[in-house]
Amino acid sequence: MTSVDDLTTVYDHPTPIDSDGTLPDCLRSLQNVEGLGRVVIVVAATDESIEHRAEDKVRDIVDDFPDIDAFVFGPAELGSLHRRLEQLEFADMIEGVTLRGYGAVRNVGLMAAAVLGYESVIFIDDDEIVTTPEFLRTALYGLGAKFDDGTPLLAKTGYYTDADGRWQRNDTAHWSDMFWRQRDAFNAALAVVGRPPRIQRSNIAFGGCLAVHRDMFANVSFDPWVLRGEDMDYVINARMHGGDVYLDDEWKIVHQPPEQISPALRFRQDAYRFVYEHRKIEFAKSQVDLRQVTPKSMMPYPGPFIDSSVGWRGRMTAFLRGLTGSEKGQYLQIALHLGEASTYAREHCQHYFEFQRRWPIMMESLWDDIALKSLFSGERRVDRSAITGRFPVVPVPDQRS
Repeated sequence: MTSVDDLTTVYDHPTPIDSDGTLPDCLRSLQNVEGLGRVVIVVAATDESIEHRAEDKVRDIVDDFPDIDAFVFGPAELGSLHRRLEQLEFADMIEGVTLRGYGAVRNVGLMAAAVLGYESVIFIDDDEIVTTPEFLRTALYGLGAKFDDGTPLLAKTGYYTDADGRWQRNDTAHWSDMFWRQRDAFNAALAVVGRPPRIQRSNIAFGGCLAVHRDMFANVSFDPWVLRGEDMDYVINARMHGGDVYLDDEWKIVHQPPEQISPALRFRQDAYRFVYEHRKIEFAKSQVDLRQVTPKSMMPYPGPFIDSSVGWRGRMTAFLRGLTGSEKGQYLQIALHLGEASTYAREHCQHYFEFQRRWPIMMESLWDDIALKSLFSGERRVDRSAITGRFPVVPVPDQRS
């Protein structure tokens, strides 16, 4: 079974190294977007041994779209960022700013935006298609403004649809999920789409359709230690620190993910992240400077999955799934070892709060940073031929006599 540490590099839909994957279609859809600015493409590999090949593959794809102002952020750029953090005496932050894991990769995007001095960041993922030229205008609608009561709108999410425009799944849950009605709860949270008002306070977010204003992303980070669902987790982070994420039901994007590799592995990540989330909101109760977030305040989703019952319900669901369907052995292993999720949560949730307290200070230091800006803007380039793993193959002469 995959170790806990390895779960940080398990992604829902990784692209095989010898395939173009979904990125070309995503970039093609961006060509028609009005007002498209710089596109920062962060390359995250499932294993360090292929990260340079993955970066080269992405660069080859991007070269086919010369009309898009794209900046590919790979291992070399990350190395430059880490060295700069050390110079600025933020070496303790490096662990949460990597190309491993959903939250850490999102943080890299936020830090690149700070270096470039951007007022807002819009996240989309490579398995998504933009269908309207007004996508950015819709994304930025209201961002940075205030509601009538003076509350600022600093983070907003759209939502995913399939190619037919559906945003809710209506298939019936299997009996083995009697304790884990995750899809039903998620559908209930999305029931607000199409109902007034257009922009509503939300308990959920979609990381591939997310807009964040400088006043939010310079002060609140993603959690590098949450194994998946970093977008939903960001809603909790923002709320703990006095903000909120809002849902704009006129902003949407088509999500066309490939078939997931392993439902059992995804379930294991979900179980771990919900156990972690419960531990996190409980730990936050001891922090006098944070606004309290409770499972009840996060109803209908993710509330039922971040209360004290999540551990036993996750274990029972894994056991029941292990009695039927595919991947029976994997599910039974999850049921037997789910206690490791609590160990992981105890060991890591405090790390986020330590990381987050330093985040605003670090972001202020990085804002318009001269040393990095020339690299991130494309004015200065890295000599990639000198990077380990990129040396050309030199044929060895035959020494036989």
